[in-house]
Amino acid sequence: MMAKARRHLARDPVMHALIRRHGPCELTPHRRSPYEALSRAIAHQQLNGRAAETILARFVALFPDARFPAPAAVLAVRATTIRRAGFSRAKVRALKDIARHAVKGVVPTRRACRRLSDEEIIEHLTQIHGVGRWTVEMLLIFTLGRLDVLPVDDFGVREGFRAAYGRRTRPTPKALRAYGDRWKPYRSVAAWYLWRAASDARRQAK
Repeated sequence: MMAKARRHLARDPVMHALIRRHGPCELTPHRRSPYEALSRAIAHQQLNGRAAETILARFVALFPDARFPAPAAVLAVRATTIRRAGFSRAKVRALKDIARHAVKGVVPTRRACRRLSDEEIIEHLTQIHGVGRWTVEMLLIFTLGRLDVLPVDDFGVREGFRAAYGRRTRPTPKALRAYGDRWKPYRSVAAWYLWRAASDARRQAK
């Protein structure tokens, strides 16, 4: 599948150059449940990876009988207890709301997700406090392995496009969405290469 995606994307000369530079796409989804993936995404919002993982480790340690706390367990524990792990009040509210919606069945299982389109999953999950479209797009790409998601609001994707395509400014989300139509049905793979281009630009700027 990835070889087919590369051949399709390589019709775009700039994408072809990125593929030659960075090699095969290493987009490998992890096996977490959508509930766990959303909870972890909340922890990572506006924090660097190391700080977020430290807070997550403290959070998980509050529930020593599970690899990751079940939704019912999160609902049962006091908000002040979760706050002590290092979460802000807004993030505690989001974690509680994710758990609440998981218990109600709004957060689908991996199996249930197979029957839902990308947009249906986005519509379901953005009902939850603190969960926006970008968060769900990350879940679609990195948890569910959906291959045709272009997160046009993502800073790294837009910056990668600017750098790779030699633009003076980053494209608007609307412009990037329009340009990205040529990458269908492998826009997630295109995004992976644009993230690599953004990383190259950061290194060159140092």
